[in-house]
Amino acid sequence: MTDNIQDRLDCAIVGGGIHGTYLANRLLEESPLGPADVAIFDPHEQLLESFRRKARRCGMETLRSTFVHHVGTDSFGLESFAERHGRTDELVETVDYPPRPSLDLFLAYADEVIASAGLDSCHRQCRVESIHPTEEGGFVMETANETVVADSCVLAIGHGGRYSRPDWAQGLDDAVHVWGGFDPERSVDRTLIIGGGITAGQLACTLSESETVGLVTRHALEWEVSEAAPPWINWSRIESELHAHPPGSKERLEVATNARNDASMPPYMYAKLDTRIDEGALVIENGEIATAERQDGGIALSIRHGRDLVGDRVVFATGFEPVFDHPFVEQIAEDCSLARGHAGMALLDDETLAWRHEEEELSNLFVTGALALGTVGPYAPNIPGARRAADRIVPALTGSRERDDRTLAKTPTESD
Repeated sequence: MTDNIQDRLDCAIVGGGIHGTYLANRLLEESPLGPADVAIFDPHEQLLESFRRKARRCGMETLRSTFVHHVGTDSFGLESFAERHGRTDELVETVDYPPRPSLDLFLAYADEVIASAGLDSCHRQCRVESIHPTEEGGFVMETANETVVADSCVLAIGHGGRYSRPDWAQGLDDAVHVWGGFDPERSVDRTLIIGGGITAGQLACTLSESETVGLVTRHALEWEVSEAAPPWINWSRIESELHAHPPGSKERLEVATNARNDASMPPYMYAKLDTRIDEGALVIENGEIATAERQDGGIALSIRHGRDLVGDRVVFATGFEPVFDHPFVEQIAEDCSLARGHAGMALLDDETLAWRHEEEELSNLFVTGALALGTVGPYAPNIPGARRAADRIVPALTGSRERDDRTLAKTPTESD
């Protein structure tokens, strides 16, 4: 397998989104490693491209996270950037919450960080197709064009294009997911949006500027300022309330999942939605969808205990399928003999976020993002989670050689 090796790295990062970009930035700044030692594998043309596309597609204008959460290593770097460029008006005041940056400001600062840190030189535009272990504890990364060996690897992947769709939508060609199949440039008279979270709200506000929109949610809208209660950003809270349960346990997953404010909208969206309703451009209907069928060139939705709605298309803003059972994750876990817990959770070391082997030893494969939910907590998939994860992973990577030696030295004794 390693006959065609073209390169050797100290660290391979799989995923060039916010988590992978931030981790690479921290690693280059806080370790002796340089751009030639670290690679970010991502198939898009530029870092953060998937995030950029999703944000533009749903009509995001401001971030939900505060101005201290970004891809720079200085918490107040984005604020300083705004001051230097006369863009402090893009730090949006929020009631009972720190200011939030506009999307344009966030991305402009991210571009500066990427350029100044030389992160573009770390970016390899390709998709990692498989990861296999080496006898020395490293990994072989297989892409379509090259084979690379890395001493350590960090999975910074998202949900991999697997979007959640209800069963009743099967067979409806004009029922698409906002992240897959939805064309924001296509003009129609009536769009029906399914979902009650921030993405659904942003999309409803954007589309209702030029067409009639029906927003269908299973329950009444819930208003939450952030993705989880702010104390969950603190590692002390994670240790006391999440790590009190066994790693990989059902209890951990339930604590982390229940703490997330999924399917909620921030309060600052209320006024905009209310305005759209008053203008007659938006209707909001709560209830379960009983049937969906074609009618007079459109799609008619019958809603239990509610009124029927008809639209030219249906757009789902219903989130993602669980990353734990993603085929790529399944392959890595099986080929590298990595331990998994309840519902396929990655069994991670709480101190380093290293994925454990089935025999309990720590591997040199680390995890950040949604796959680390059971260890990093409810903010794991979001921008604050990138910082919390890097706080653990970077020190572990900088001392990985010593840890490797200790692990390898113990193996023969334990096998005796």
